[in-house]
Amino acid sequence: MTAVSLDSAWALSPSVALRPEPFGALAYHFGNRKLTFLKRPELVAVVRALESHPDVRGALVASGVPEGQHAAYVAALSGLARTDMIRPVGQGARR
Repeated sequence: MTAVSLDSAWALSPSVALRPEPFGALAYHFGNRKLTFLKRPELVAVVRALESHPDVRGALVASGVPEGQHAAYVAALSGLARTDMIRPVGQGARR
């Protein structure tokens, strides 16, 4: 698996559906049947913005995430990458 970094391009896996919830969203992967709780609306905004930006940094900036919190969001995105909720662009990710 490619590591998530601020300069890498990622997008929601084509096998994943996001269902909005008051706390953020539920992410369900239809391939591996994993269910993940995205517990912050801000993280949901970043995940949705990934496919519209050339890199993670662009998605974070567009979503209004302060620069001091970028590392925490990269860590959260890395967790999503480990379960194939997001994929590097060019590996079956949406665009």
